[in-house]
Amino acid sequence: MTNTVIVIVGLSLLALIILTGMLARMFRKAGPNEALIVYGFRGPRVIKGHGTIIFPMVENCRELSLELMSFDVAPQQDLYTKQGVAVTVEAVAQIKVRSDQESILTAAEQFLTKTPPQREGLIRLVMEGHLRGIIGQLTVEQIVKEPEMVADRMRGTCADDMSKMGLEVVSFTIKEVRDKNEYITNMGRPDIVRIKRDAEIATAEAERDTAIRRANATREAAVAKAAADQERVLAETQSLSKQAQAQRDLDISKAQYAEQSRKQQASADKAYELQTNITQQQVIAEQVKVQQIEKEQQIKVQEAEILRHEKELIATVLKEAEVNRQRVEVLAAAEKARLTMEAEGRASAIKTQGEAEASIIFQKGEAEAKAMNVKAEAYQEWTQAAVVDRLISNLPEVVRAMSEPLSKVDRVTIVSTGGDSAGTSKLTGDMAKIAAQVPALFEALSGMDMRELMSNITSMRPRGNGKGNGSSADGPVVDGK
Repeated sequence: MTNTVIVIVGLSLLALIILTGMLARMFRKAGPNEALIVYGFRGPRVIKGHGTIIFPMVENCRELSLELMSFDVAPQQDLYTKQGVAVTVEAVAQIKVRSDQESILTAAEQFLTKTPPQREGLIRLVMEGHLRGIIGQLTVEQIVKEPEMVADRMRGTCADDMSKMGLEVVSFTIKEVRDKNEYITNMGRPDIVRIKRDAEIATAEAERDTAIRRANATREAAVAKAAADQERVLAETQSLSKQAQAQRDLDISKAQYAEQSRKQQASADKAYELQTNITQQQVIAEQVKVQQIEKEQQIKVQEAEILRHEKELIATVLKEAEVNRQRVEVLAAAEKARLTMEAEGRASAIKTQGEAEASIIFQKGEAEAKAMNVKAEAYQEWTQAAVVDRLISNLPEVVRAMSEPLSKVDRVTIVSTGGDSAGTSKLTGDMAKIAAQVPALFEALSGMDMRELMSNITSMRPRGNGKGNGSSADGPVVDGK
């Protein structure tokens, strides 16, 4: 029995759950932005803002959006105004489905099976057609300057057609109006010129008024400043006069007070000087007495010191000085005798040495003089041939002496330029030139013409004195004494 009840209760609960699930699947709700179009055995009906049960198989439903649709209304072709001016108009339209059931059913009848782009395309075609008709009835000035009037006309004209589709125009706004011929641009130029002219006139008038007011203010300020300066000068003059009087009274009072002060100070100074002089005299007298006493004591001390010093000198210095004097006298006499003897010896030796050196120098000079005389006599007996012979025999020595600097050169580098003489022949030629300069050197030193001397050799005769003759290859032969 208990098990049967449990089974029954469980089956009941299961049936209830299944029934609840079925009812939940059958119940459909419509949001605030949509409407449910229910159709079936009970006919079409609109569910908005609440729910309803949809019986399967006998009823069905579809959703219809009630949200605002916004899209651009911009015809691709130019629109012609009343004046025949081609313009391009771009506008924005907001369309929505009306909220009453009749309009919702009408909109469902028109657009329930269409996609949103298809629905917007149909609405845009209707809007562009009405916009073309409205633009053709207006001038460019009206379109540009009165866009609200265009929007009102658009809403009024489209209202009937939109109602037939269950729709309403919430707003219609013109975004832009332009033309290819710059009609709109030129349309505003007269107003711009006029506005600019009015602005310039207003600016000029304002500047004029400002200048006038500034001049008036400057004049009034100058007048006020002049009056203020006059009052200030008058007040300063009165103040300076009062200050001068007060200063004069103050100076008089100061002079009187200063005179009284000087009299009292003079009296006090005189009394002070008298008392100071008296006191100074007393002090000086006492100082003189003290100095006399000090000098007397110093004299006594000095006399005692002199006596002591005399006794000390007699006891030490005088006796020692006497002994030293005697010793110095003895030493001086001995040193004098020694120096005298040394001076006499050195004088004698120097005299002897000088006499010997003078004799030697005299004998040497006499011998050199005799030799020079002999050599002079011998030279006088030389012939020109002997001179030439001696010169020619000494030429190698002269050339050797002239070329001796080249022997001290470690290395000689000769640069040939391709002339007549090159290489070592150039160096040999230079040496020959050096040797050729020897006769000219002889002529410069001796004053004798070398060519004349050589040409007179054959005609020369030796000058003899009976003691010698002729010259040989080795030079002249001189008989010596």
